[in-house]
Amino acid sequence: MPDTASTLAPTIRPIRPEDNPQVALIIRQVMTEFGAVGQGYSIQDDEVDHMYQAYPAEDSVFYVVESQGQVLGCGGIGPLKGGDADVCELRKMYFLPELRAMGLGRRLLRMCLDEARSLGYGVCYLETLENMTAARQLYRQFGFEGLDRPMGETGHCGCNYWMAMPLR
Repeated sequence: MPDTASTLAPTIRPIRPEDNPQVALIIRQVMTEFGAVGQGYSIQDDEVDHMYQAYPAEDSVFYVVESQGQVLGCGGIGPLKGGDADVCELRKMYFLPELRAMGLGRRLLRMCLDEARSLGYGVCYLETLENMTAARQLYRQFGFEGLDRPMGETGHCGCNYWMAMPLR
């Protein structure tokens, strides 16, 4: 008989087209929770409703965290818009409250960074908010350092905290 705990454990897998609606809801719910609504935030990005299509396999990856058939978290990497070809961006890494503090953010971040390295990126950049303290703490544990100003041309002028780390 299978172990119940292992069959209920969340899994991380690449996004599929049918995940788009759930991923869009997660992004909107978490960003609203942290007050990141309106112009200047990634909640307004066109890709929010089409995340599967926005992450082509040749230069990016996007994962979902699934538990009992429900997508409860997500995140990925892709080239930094308006940045050097060597720089990728950690994008839209969000978890619903019931998924937080389970170590899954650490697992997902490690997967994203490993994939960024395998795709040949030399630097990973991210944008976040000062009030996302748990996320910033996780990023620091992995080696991300704060920046004085944003990189690239993401259009996310509402973000007030920028970080980057070398991948090599």
